Amino acid sequence: MTPSYGGLALEIVVPVYNEEAVLERSITRLAEYLTNEMPSRWKITIADNASTDRTAVIAARLSEQLDNVGYRRLETKGRGLALRDAWTASDAKVLAYLDVDLSTDLAALPPLVAPLLSGHSDISIGTRLGQNSRVSRGPKREFISRSYNFLLRRTMQVRFSDAQCGFKAIRADVAKRLLPHIEDNGWFFDTELLIIAERSGLRIHEIPVDWVDDPDSRVDIKQTALDDVKGMVRVAGSLINGVIPVQVIYAELGRRPIAPQSRPSFFGQVLRFGLVGVASTLAFALLYLVMQGPLGSQEANFLSLLLTAVGNTAANRRFTFGISGPEKLFTQQIQGFVVFLLAWMLTSSSLVVLHSLHPDAAPNVELLVLTTANVLATLMRFVLLRLWVFRASRTTGMITRIRMAHAGKSVL
Repeated sequence: MTPSYGGLALEIVVPVYNEEAVLERSITRLAEYLTNEMPSRWKITIADNASTDRTAVIAARLSEQLDNVGYRRLETKGRGLALRDAWTASDAKVLAYLDVDLSTDLAALPPLVAPLLSGHSDISIGTRLGQNSRVSRGPKREFISRSYNFLLRRTMQVRFSDAQCGFKAIRADVAKRLLPHIEDNGWFFDTELLIIAERSGLRIHEIPVDWVDDPDSRVDIKQTALDDVKGMVRVAGSLINGVIPVQVIYAELGRRPIAPQSRPSFFGQVLRFGLVGVASTLAFALLYLVMQGPLGSQEANFLSLLLTAVGNTAANRRFTFGISGPEKLFTQQIQGFVVFLLAWMLTSSSLVVLHSLHPDAAPNVELLVLTTANVLATLMRFVLLRLWVFRASRTTGMITRIRMAHAGKSVL
């Protein structure tokens, strides 16, 4: 990178809580790297959130001994709170944060901040889940991380791959606009920041990183996972209720124009829905056969339908009806769940009827009846999805007709 900004270009915040064992070594290493590799003006801020060991003493000494190193102290615990406090007080063009253990190779720092200093992107994150990332960590944390990010992508329809890597940067003007709308002060802080940013049409730049797990990590994985799920539910509700003004932020900072997407024709919708339905029916049958023995027929039917319904609704939203934006996302998910319940009631009723006529029906007979009922439920699902869940607005239909007319096609 070459210097392109006259003022303070970069401030890196390192949030700490009881890190006396690694603080001096990590800050010294980070300062040496920046001195040798960062041509623009930089600053390191140690953000202490209520440490009770010698962290405060060490941090204060480092701020006096090392150039461009500062120290802030909060009496309330919370990583998100520490970042909010330090970022709000900063006058740098780009704000970043690193975990104090420096698990991420610092060689990724210049490409992390370069697209923000140039104005190309709004937020930049390191990802441990990229194809070119090199990660060393245990199978338990690997599974938890991948499961969390999978759940985040499927339920919140986000495109970024790794929400939890402690290696992120943001333009200061963007942070100033987004921070007032972030409620979490703990570990969910940066996930909430990314969700709001993406919903607001901001450009999130990802870089693959080399990352080594810290065996002495203080993170309570179980409690953090529970807080993350609660955070997703809260943010989803705020987006549905319009508490977070994403459209206003979109109009002010968004990178893409707000325009309704074109939808496939009715024939195209039928064909695509059929393909999704075939895949869902096969997946349902396989899941039912696997779970019927240990769980029982009704329980296996419910779980099989629930699992396939999640993928079915997501696939139909994007593939069948051509919807990929955030508008009405969570409302449609709730409506999709209602459609799932109706389908489950239909298939469950078929089992009740079968068992009343043939109490000792074999599993293969149950499967045949359920498959037939599932086909009927699929037809019902298409009608409800098309006319209720994913129905096209009049504005979208009018714009589609105008586009087709300009292309010289029939609109009938």
